[in-house]
Amino acid sequence: MAKFKENFETNREPHQIRPIEVVLDFTPNALASILYKQGETVVLCCVTKQDSLPRWFPRNASKGWVHAEYSLLPASTDSRFRRERNGAKGRTQEIERLIARSLRAAVNLEALGPIALDVDCDILNADGGTRCASISAANIALRLAVRRLIRNGICLPAHQRQSDENKDSWTRPNLSEDEVKAHEMEVMPFDLAAVSVGLMNDQIFLDLDYILDSNADVDMNVIQLSNGSLVEIQGTGEESTFSRDQLNQLLDVAAHGLEEIFKVQNQVLHSA
Repeated sequence: MAKFKENFETNREPHQIRPIEVVLDFTPNALASILYKQGETVVLCCVTKQDSLPRWFPRNASKGWVHAEYSLLPASTDSRFRRERNGAKGRTQEIERLIARSLRAAVNLEALGPIALDVDCDILNADGGTRCASISAANIALRLAVRRLIRNGICLPAHQRQSDENKDSWTRPNLSEDEVKAHEMEVMPFDLAAVSVGLMNDQIFLDLDYILDSNADVDMNVIQLSNGSLVEIQGTGEESTFSRDQLNQLLDVAAHGLEEIFKVQNQVLHSA
């Protein structure tokens, strides 16, 4: 059994998620932006549309792309975090790739069409779980961006897009409300969320803040779609090993937390 950490304190129940607050369109220039607060972890997530697909895409590509970037702002941590002016370092690159591939797991790139979207996740305040909060925030911002592209006639079903064959006669269609909703669900059939869980003294804790994370014997991040499909699991025995039964218990607690996050996402998106 792991040695008890005397500096460990928490005001939450072990399986209680931190309160979530979301502010829509926090910045005016992005296609979609949200300020996402989960406990004391605060993320600004912005989605922008690029003028063209990445250079490595084939000419006349029919599918799109979703790219993500992640950054800790200098005052987001208790000691100043230096800006990565010469490019993202190892940890940042790893988190960026996690966010990007998680988002692409939630998006039907063929249904999105030849559109490139950048998702920027900037951490304004870091109190644990920044990668998970970024993924949950990015899902909301990305769905809002896709919804707006569809309403503006930019993201269209394949049979209604402009092509070389119809470019002389093509006019931008006006989708009905039902068609807008149907295509949104084709592009993003399910929502995406992430949450951390940890094991300390054989007890499981949900949604680790800094104190929990720094004291955990086992630390795990779980990324999942709203249909229950797992996208990725990152689990590490920081100071202890864990059994198969404990792994199952960790995943069960994570599923409970993810259900709560999906409820918040649905409420926010329904009112948007």
